[in-house]
Amino acid sequence: MNKLTVDLGDRSYPIYVGRNLSEEITGTISHLISQGKKGAVLVDQEFFRAQPEFSNHLFNIIPQLVIPSGEASKCVEQLTNAWNFLADSSIDRSGFVVALGGGVVGDLTGFVSASYLRGISFFQVPTTLLAMVDSSVGGKTGINLDSGKNLVGSFHQPDCVWADLNILETLPSREFSAGMSEVIKYGMLADKNLFSFLHGRETPLSSSSKDLAALIEQCCAIKAEIVQADEKESHEKLKGRALLNLGHTFGHAIEKVAGYGSYLHGEAVAVGLVCALRLSQLLGKCQSVPIEHLLEILNSYDLPSSLFVPLSKKDLISAMSSDKKVNRGVLRLVVMEEIGDAFCTTAVSEEQIDRVWTSVGAV
Repeated sequence: MNKLTVDLGDRSYPIYVGRNLSEEITGTISHLISQGKKGAVLVDQEFFRAQPEFSNHLFNIIPQLVIPSGEASKCVEQLTNAWNFLADSSIDRSGFVVALGGGVVGDLTGFVSASYLRGISFFQVPTTLLAMVDSSVGGKTGINLDSGKNLVGSFHQPDCVWADLNILETLPSREFSAGMSEVIKYGMLADKNLFSFLHGRETPLSSSSKDLAALIEQCCAIKAEIVQADEKESHEKLKGRALLNLGHTFGHAIEKVAGYGSYLHGEAVAVGLVCALRLSQLLGKCQSVPIEHLLEILNSYDLPSSLFVPLSKKDLISAMSSDKKVNRGVLRLVVMEEIGDAFCTTAVSEEQIDRVWTSVGAV
């Protein structure tokens, strides 16, 4: 088990990456209970079915609420259910809640804990690769609205993150691949060597790869450094936390227009990364790495590089206009000077965005 730290002063917390962490997790929770604190678990339904033994380690100690799998659960209805569950479980202000699931459960649980009794502690136990390398770290929590993704939420840092690689062994291959899109993102925005490592591999990574733990740590370290410098994405600068949204403004638009659940989040982000690279090249940037290198990496993980079916450019562009990155009516997009060197810009024309959408199959 290796430890990283997200250094945020009195809100700093550790990220543990390793295998066989269930005893470490239950030991921490048992210690909290011995201090008179009450806790609860929000668990993803599919994970609960796939790994009941891991889940039961926690459920024998504290009460559980099973959350239906899928993006549709990041909604007001599930938020209300979770609030009532905590209240019915007599969780007070000294209490805590554990997120046991992927990005959906992690985001929902984080917002539940941020808002219940004006804020209680929570712990992240991510069960997907995507959550391990990205969504469980950094304190962004929230739910979706019909108008767009993650439009309601809060910054609320966890007390701890446990990334147990054994959990990934029952993860469907499609979900593992979706997580790899976020790994690829980190290489594109901050680490050219990581991107080259992914492109140069003869065989794709899997849940049993010996390189996986180091790769997860590397991605978490990149994110921690960015979050430490700009925790709440409040810096209107070229190199702030917004960089972590490389490919996401395009990806979120795809999810919204196609309908939540039509794409896994990582699949939509994969197409978004292609859009971001093409836009960068239209702006005269990122010329040293052929786009084929990105397409080859995506293909090795069965990730899409174009839309599953054509979507309306008009609808996609409209969805982009409701993205969280709109500030004073102007959309900021993340592009790259070169692979590993990203920045934010507003200097993008409608014609360039139109061309990018056309290149991935929009009509």
